[in-house]
Amino acid sequence: MEPAVAFGRALRKRRLDASMTQEELAFEAGLARVYISWIETGRKQPTFRTMIKLAYALGCFASELVGEAEALLNESTASESAEG
Repeated sequence: MEPAVAFGRALRKRRLDASMTQEELAFEAGLARVYISWIETGRKQPTFRTMIKLAYALGCFASELVGEAEALLNESTASESAEG
């Protein structure tokens, strides 16, 4: 799994846990809804500044989002190693 995809999945999980739509998150973070979609699908990689905005809008720390993405990457790497 690519890091951008892992971050996008972590972001999507946090957004859904917060019962927010992409549009609501975009509004709260001052971003475009389509950009949220691109991040969640791994098409775009947010800058640190954008990660801070997203985390603030979700009521968490950017380090939590990154940590969740890292956990997904580690799970992915472990399952690929087990398969290989």
